[in-house]
Amino acid sequence: MRRATISRQTAETEITVTLDLDGTGRYDNKTGVGFFDHMLDQLARHALIDMTVRCTGDVHIDDHHSVEDVGIALGQALTQAMGDKKGIRRYGECALPMDDAQIRCALDLSGRPFLVWNVIFPTQKIGQFDTELVREFFQALSTHGGITLHLDQVHGVNSHHIAEAAFKACARALRDALDIDPRKADAIPSTKGIL
Repeated sequence: MRRATISRQTAETEITVTLDLDGTGRYDNKTGVGFFDHMLDQLARHALIDMTVRCTGDVHIDDHHSVEDVGIALGQALTQAMGDKKGIRRYGECALPMDDAQIRCALDLSGRPFLVWNVIFPTQKIGQFDTELVREFFQALSTHGGITLHLDQVHGVNSHHIAEAAFKACARALRDALDIDPRKADAIPSTKGIL
């Protein structure tokens, strides 16, 4: 079963993430950061990952620690749930349009974290949410999930649409990469024999 639960506690946040990679996209995310919850819901729904996130953080300071630390815990949970990665397709890509915005995502569940980020937000805030935290989340997810992750903005003038397209594009790429390849369900997808 490709499931995992990660608990992470620091002086700044207390987080529990539960994932089922073979789910249907059910979600129950409560981080204390409304817009971020909305983005995590999109990630779960479009990746078809069942996801429950609970985060209590120092949002009286700002949302940074909560967003980054959820990215860390989510990356760790993905790594644990994938196990030895036997049978996964490994690669995924998606060009996702959302109204004025289009984001391209390409990723490799390689175990070698690297983020390429070519996304520019026209505003510093989406409501009360700092747009710079979108990159912080994906950096943490990439690093702790061992994901080579490329996110490139093709178009976009609305910050909400740009952010949501990034989460959805990543979700769809993850969905493809995490799927089991029926032609090689018993093999690690690498000539090295390990990922």
